[in-house]
Amino acid sequence: MVRTGTPPAKVRPRSFARADLVALSGAAALVGAAVVVALVLPVTGVSDVRVAAPLFARWLPHVGPGTPAALLVAAAVCWFGPALAARLPWRRLLLSAYLGSVAWTLALALVDGWQRGLAARLTTPHEYLSEVAGVTDVGALLRGFTARILDFQPDSWATHVAGHPPGALLVFVGLDRIGLGGGAWAALVCVLAGSAVAVAVPVTIRALGAADAARTAVPFLVLFPGAVWVGASADGLFAGVTAAGVAVLACAGGRAGRVLAVGAGVLLGFACYLSYGLVLMAPIALAVLVAARRLGQAVWVLAGTATVVAGFTLAGFWWLDGYHALVERYYQGIASDRPYAYWVWANLACLTLSAGPVLAPILRRSLGDTSRAITTERRLPPPWLLPTVAAAVAVLAADLSGMSKAEVERIWLPFAVWILAGAALLPRRHQRAWLVAQAVTALAVNHLLLTTW
Repeated sequence: MVRTGTPPAKVRPRSFARADLVALSGAAALVGAAVVVALVLPVTGVSDVRVAAPLFARWLPHVGPGTPAALLVAAAVCWFGPALAARLPWRRLLLSAYLGSVAWTLALALVDGWQRGLAARLTTPHEYLSEVAGVTDVGALLRGFTARILDFQPDSWATHVAGHPPGALLVFVGLDRIGLGGGAWAALVCVLAGSAVAVAVPVTIRALGAADAARTAVPFLVLFPGAVWVGASADGLFAGVTAAGVAVLACAGGRAGRVLAVGAGVLLGFACYLSYGLVLMAPIALAVLVAARRLGQAVWVLAGTATVVAGFTLAGFWWLDGYHALVERYYQGIASDRPYAYWVWANLACLTLSAGPVLAPILRRSLGDTSRAITTERRLPPPWLLPTVAAAVAVLAADLSGMSKAEVERIWLPFAVWILAGAALLPRRHQRAWLVAQAVTALAVNHLLLTTW
C-alpha cells in the first residue's frame, strides 16, 4: 500500500497540519532573513540596490504576454490537476504532464516577452552561445579546454563555459551544427528537456512500486516553481538529462535490465560532463538501486558511466584537472565576493523559492518518517521516498562544499525536482492548497523580479 502522508492513528491530523504550517513559517522566515541581510550587508559582490538577493535577479514588477497563459495554466492545474492525475490512464497522464509542464514553463518565460524571456537569455557574453562560433575542431576543444578555464588570460572561456565541463558547450555546438543555432533554439531545447522531469520523476516513483504516489506528484511537478529558471537556463536541460537517467535506472528490471542500467550510466555519466556538481546525483541513483533492491546493477551503471569517462579522457579532457582549474577560477572572483557565512544558509532560501513552499512540509515529513523508520522500527522508509531523502543529502553536500554560493535556484534544479517526489506525504485534503501556494510563488517571482535566467 502506498503511504499518502496520513498520520498515525494516535496523532490528530490537525497536529500534523499545524506542524506543516510551522515548517512553512520557518521556511518563510529563512527567505525573509536572507532578503533583509542582503539589504544591509555586501553579500552579493554587486552594489546595485536593485539586486533582489538571495535570488540572482533584480526588482522589476511587470506583466507580459505570458501572464494570461501562466494564470490559466496555474488555475487549471490547481483545480483539475489532482482529479485528473488520479483517474487518467497512465500514458495519457504522462503526456498531459509533459505538455502541461512545457506550457507552464513557456508561459512563465513569456511574462518577460519572447526576446528578453527566451531568445536572448543564452546569448549574453557570459553564456555558452558566445563561444559556439569559435569551436571549429571538437578534438582541439577537448584537448585545450582546461588550459582556458583560468580567468585573466587572452583566451579565457566565458564564465559559464569555464564553470562547467566541456559537455555543456558541446551540446550547444551540436545544436548549431544541425541547424538549430541561436538563442531561441537553445532556450527551447532547455525548456523541452527540462519539462521532461514531469514525466521522469513519476515514472521513477511508479517503478519503485508506488503508483498512487507517482500520480500524486504529477501536478506538483507540472507547477514546479523552478520552471522560472528552466525557461531558460542550461540547468533546466541538466535537470531533464539527470531525471531521465534516474528514470531509466528505476525501470532497469527484467530481461532488459542490464542494458537499461548501462544506458542509465551513460546518461548520468554524461551529466557529470555537463556540470561538475552533478556527481552529487550519485546519492539519488544509489537510493533508487537500494529502493529497487538491485544493488548488483551498480556494476552495469558504472560500466555505462565508464564509457563516457573513457571517451572524454581519451579525447583529451581529464575531469579532475578541469575541476581543480574551476575551483581556482571560482576564487579568482565570484567566490571571493560572496561570503560563505551568508550563502551557506541563504542558498537554502533560494532553494525554498525554487522548489516552492511545499518543500518545507515534504522535508519535514520525509526526514521524520525516515528517521523514525531507521531508529525506532529498524527498517528503511518506503522505497519511493528514498530519492527525496537522497536529494536532501545531495543539496546539503553541495551547500557545505562552498562551491555553490548564490544562483542555486537554477544550479540545484536537478535536485529540487526529486524533493517534490515526496508530495504524496501531504494529506490529500491539503494538496490543492499547496498547489496554489506553489503557483503563487512562481507567479510572484516572475512578475516582481527580472531573473537572469
